[in-house]
Amino acid sequence: MTGVVFDIAHWSGHDGPGIRSVVFFKGCPLRCAWCHNPESQRYEPELLFLQTKCILCGRCMAACPSGARQRANGEMATDRARCDNCGRCAEACYTEALEVSGRRMSVRQVLDEIAEDAVFYRNSGGGVTLSGGEPLAQPSFAAGIVRGCAELGIHVAVETCGCVPWSALSGIAPHVDLFLYDLKVMDPARHRRCTGISNELALDNLGRLALLRKPIQVRVPLIPGYTDDDENLAAICQYAGRLGLQRIAFLPYNPTTGAKYGWLERDCAVAAVTTQSQERLEGIRALGQSYGLVVQIGG
Repeated sequence: MTGVVFDIAHWSGHDGPGIRSVVFFKGCPLRCAWCHNPESQRYEPELLFLQTKCILCGRCMAACPSGARQRANGEMATDRARCDNCGRCAEACYTEALEVSGRRMSVRQVLDEIAEDAVFYRNSGGGVTLSGGEPLAQPSFAAGIVRGCAELGIHVAVETCGCVPWSALSGIAPHVDLFLYDLKVMDPARHRRCTGISNELALDNLGRLALLRKPIQVRVPLIPGYTDDDENLAAICQYAGRLGLQRIAFLPYNPTTGAKYGWLERDCAVAAVTTQSQERLEGIRALGQSYGLVVQIGG
């Protein structure tokens, strides 16, 4: 069983309790305007270009078999229509201005890597988190890792947007210790405008998952102008309360998001957005608490 991941982050203090390893999966059904990991959206490996490291040596142009690497107006650029992400340009680039995001790994390779940190999981109450992208967009691969973690006695959390077939969630639920369930926008039409699809499947899946009495923390990205208005946040809190959920995390906008779009040579829709003030975050905390929820600010 194999799948495509774009990173395995060790020693993470986010995305679940304790010290964690976070496995980032490629592929996502959403196209959120504010996506913090745009390199995760597509399922296949993808070329990243860190222009600040480029010295215009031209080695990448010579190495590229498809002619995708080009020089224009004194800068290097990638013709994405020609690029097949073969990685030869990255191999030729000794300044590491180019790299391919995404590698195919087997379940065993992932388990072997994360098991190396098992002592830190035990000592800190930590474990492994599957993230992305959307890990359940590769359901069999994700299920293999989840079951492997359970066999090794490693706490496992799964971060999901819920826009996946119910079978992908129900199949792993017996082995998952914590679901980190993203809710972004409650209104279906508004959700479609912001992410590209409706949220009806996500809301239905959350309701079904809540009936299984699994530990769930709702997580809400706070994106000014998109998700962080009181009307939307109140609707999310009300829905969580109706399902009997108790824990919610509000995630302030991370202003470093725009840099990753530059690596992909894409425009960032939220490049000019700034994070919330501390006063605003405290107001959001109070709003969540007013619905009887245990509120966390940050991941």
